[in-house]
Amino acid sequence: MRGMPQLAFAHSFWESYDLLEKQVKAGVRKAMAKFQQLSIAELYADKGLHLESVDKARDARMRTIRITDFWRGVVLAPDDGSDVFLLIRVVPHDDAYDFAAKRLYTVNTATRGLEVRNVVAIEQLTPPLEEAAASAPSLLLASFSDTVLRDLGIDDQVLRAARAISNKAQLEAFASLLPEDQYEVLLYLAEGFSPEEVYRDVVTERRPAAADSTDRDSLEMAILNTTSRITLVTSPDELADILDKPFAAWRVFLHPSQRRVAYRVSYQGPTQVSGGPGTGKTVVALHRVKHLLSRSPDSRVLLTTFTTALAGMLRENLTLLLDDEDQLARVQITTTDAFANRVVREATGRPQSPITDADELQLWRRVCRRHKLPWPEQFLMQEYRHVILAQQVTSKEDYLRVERRGRGSALRGRQREQLWQAVEDFSAELRAAGRTTHLQICGRAAELLAAEAAEHRVDHVVVDEAQDLHPAQWRVVRAAVAEGPDDLFITGDPHQRIYDSRVSLRSLGISVAGRSSRLRINYRSTAEILGWSTAVLDGSLVEELGGDGPDTLTGYRSLLRGKRPDASGYASEHAEITALVERLQGWVGQGILPSEIAVCSRFNILLDKVHDRLAAEGIPAVRVKDRPGPDVDGVRLASMHLMKGLEFRCVAVAGVTARAVPFAKEITPADVDRQQHDNDLLKERCLLFVACTRAREALAVSWSGTPSPFLPGS
Repeated sequence: MRGMPQLAFAHSFWESYDLLEKQVKAGVRKAMAKFQQLSIAELYADKGLHLESVDKARDARMRTIRITDFWRGVVLAPDDGSDVFLLIRVVPHDDAYDFAAKRLYTVNTATRGLEVRNVVAIEQLTPPLEEAAASAPSLLLASFSDTVLRDLGIDDQVLRAARAISNKAQLEAFASLLPEDQYEVLLYLAEGFSPEEVYRDVVTERRPAAADSTDRDSLEMAILNTTSRITLVTSPDELADILDKPFAAWRVFLHPSQRRVAYRVSYQGPTQVSGGPGTGKTVVALHRVKHLLSRSPDSRVLLTTFTTALAGMLRENLTLLLDDEDQLARVQITTTDAFANRVVREATGRPQSPITDADELQLWRRVCRRHKLPWPEQFLMQEYRHVILAQQVTSKEDYLRVERRGRGSALRGRQREQLWQAVEDFSAELRAAGRTTHLQICGRAAELLAAEAAEHRVDHVVVDEAQDLHPAQWRVVRAAVAEGPDDLFITGDPHQRIYDSRVSLRSLGISVAGRSSRLRINYRSTAEILGWSTAVLDGSLVEELGGDGPDTLTGYRSLLRGKRPDASGYASEHAEITALVERLQGWVGQGILPSEIAVCSRFNILLDKVHDRLAAEGIPAVRVKDRPGPDVDGVRLASMHLMKGLEFRCVAVAGVTARAVPFAKEITPADVDRQQHDNDLLKERCLLFVACTRAREALAVSWSGTPSPFLPGS
């Protein structure tokens, strides 16, 4: 053995560390600091740390160290002359020995990364091949030879298990037991991906260049090859920093499939990254910003998104990622509307005064009554946004000819003339009041950026939550940067489209052909939360980001396991709130911080009642709309719309009734426009889907009276 030990932390350590009470965390810090001060010989002899082997362990390298009288750290110690020790988790004394005795760490033969399995549980769950073949008409992976599976990193024990699996349900039972990379290989194959696709999307992405080193089988090299799940600490200062902010560190942590996309040297044009909730699209966007800034000392980046709350979150997380204040100063982090507003204001010298959506709807209501039109005001507003502003229609003649893409009700010539008169009346009333709309400002900003406001252009634009941008907002994005390599980097998920915007990027001069990537692994929520939440969508057909075809969640999965979400109905709203408060008290009693818990509902009136009850019970609560910082204590209260882009350890979604989800006022009547009616219902499903997928570990959904028809099993 060499001199001083090096310390590495497995991802599983951070999961257990987040749950520890303050005094136990202090014990971890003290033990780890001592660990770094001792030589390897002193480490094994130290009575305080008490580094000892585990009786009957399947992996002879397993050790435990003393954290407190009750808590132990599970450690993988080197036995090959290297000096890297891997801290795996911190758990109570008896649990530590039980955990350590059953785990085996090996090196994946394809990726050369370090991986872990519950070897005892796999043996118990794997039936003899003859028994499995006799009980099932066909086996799930029978069409793939042993050679193909071994080339993809499947080893002897996993191969025996794979050969006995007859269906996906049996395979999923192995999810928390098998090595992560090997389980993912088997799941991809089971879902119809070819071995070549699996090698490209799993093996190649996770196999670093260092994997070809001559000492590739050493524990140290395997740890260096596993940056997706292991953090190597090189100094006491780095140790103190990472233990101070473990959760914050993981908020901007990249997995290999994400890193390949974020740090590609250059793209020859607009690039699109899609994926379901929790797949790390926002993290990829942040790292892309970092990469673009590092390529040139003068480059300027616009990082834009849909809402102010999301822009604030991006700013907070980018600050975590960038150490260089000069780099941070070269990034504009703002909503597309706010960027457009600034462009118009500074180019014209006149402040812009956009009306709210509610004000706009009220104005359309007046116009509708004045002209005695046969359509509701909501239909008029949608026609104005989705046809006239979306396609830049500026005259009655153009409107009479335009193709009304995305609209499900035909309008004859006379009807279009009536509607155009209403549009002119609407525009005149706005001008008379000196007001405008956000989308009108975007239209004007795009014109200015293309002409006289070129000084507002940037070198790169990174777009997050792209699925909610309107065509007028996309024109601002397109005009903000010259066409060329690395001009636009776009991330989003059409299954989280909670505002009614659909576009064809190609029609706006944004082609991502050959430059699209899809992220499939959810790193946030457990498989149970993900499966339940996905069922909310009920297989609804969702258009992909560009609006040129359907999108799918095929291959979308979580490798985390946990408890099934709780869905409960109550006789009254009072009873529902009482049960909700009791649930929150239980979560807090388990050591979960109030700031790691969120309660959301469709309407703020229910949140007001929850807030009052929490205050009466002495549980701190704050509203997300007030933008509390990460250091502010309190359960987070938010409308469903404000949950987008956020994540919490525990989430309670309240008031999920048939009256609230879907909300009738948000649904266009089918007899007015059938296609818009269906789009509105899908938007409501997506809203509930977004709210539920904010949960990492625990999800509770409740209602009083009649439950929402969107709830699984309803």
